[in-house]
Amino acid sequence: MDEKQLAEKAYEAVEIAKTSGKLKRGTNEVTKTVEKGLAKLVVVAKDTAPAEIIMHLGPLCKEKKVAMVTVPSKVELGTAAGMPIGASAVAIVQEGEAKNIIKQISDFVNENGSS
Repeated sequence: MDEKQLAEKAYEAVEIAKTSGKLKRGTNEVTKTVEKGLAKLVVVAKDTAPAEIIMHLGPLCKEKKVAMVTVPSKVELGTAAGMPIGASAVAIVQEGEAKNIIKQISDFVNENGSS
């Protein structure tokens, strides 16, 4: 799986979990969710500006053993999460029907490091 395929799978997982599971949107909500140990997968947008907004999420996810994927576009991430605006970060709290995709992503990230 290359970086583009991983990003597409992450968008797909967020989109599916939006309707059949539960998401947390925005850097603050995602941070709280990871700290509480509730996140199944964290997706962050590479084009977030300033980058300092999301810089803490990588080390935090590593500490809490939560898979994190970086995608190219906060607009696409926001759209996948059902928001009319971009999203810097999204956490999947309940997988819903995205469970298999999230497992594939988590396995890949755990074997190869976060993207």
